[in-house]
Amino acid sequence: MKRWIPMILMASWLVVGGIQGQVVYRWVDESGTIHFTDDPTSIPEKYRKQTEERKPPESPETRPEAVHSPPDQRGPAPSRTDQLGRGELWWRAKVKEWEDKLETAQRHYEETRAALEATNREIGASKLKPDSFQRKLKAEKKALEEKVDHWERQIKEAKEMLEKTLPREAQDYGADPAWLKPPD
Repeated sequence: MKRWIPMILMASWLVVGGIQGQVVYRWVDESGTIHFTDDPTSIPEKYRKQTEERKPPESPETRPEAVHSPPDQRGPAPSRTDQLGRGELWWRAKVKEWEDKLETAQRHYEETRAALEATNREIGASKLKPDSFQRKLKAEKKALEEKVDHWERQIKEAKEMLEKTLPREAQDYGADPAWLKPPD
């Protein structure tokens, strides 16, 4: 086992040294395709004269450290954030999200409420219709009443969030209250 370790180390040094000092040949064919190879015999005859040799760099390239220039005085003022690092965009997005939820809930509420009223009118007009039809209408009415209640809860939740919860959170986290209002 101990004999193998020096041989493995020597082989790895030879391989790494061979890779590091390898020359790469580059040529461009008639169709504009760029080709690379490390074996000059694999280059077609008609491209051998225009082949370009590329040798690896002697030492690894080092990138110069970025020079820090003072911030531009004409740029925008540094953006403020709350205690959790959330800025104006985050707060405005949160308000927009809840405004969209409120709008959607109000639209669905109106649609469902109109359908419920239509079903109630139909129930009133169906006194002389079969019992099965009346039972179907009553089941529809019950389902619509549940949907109306659901959308009422959604509206209440969105209003609560927009009017109380978000302003309270903004105050608790040190966010600018103007971030919760529409931009001028």
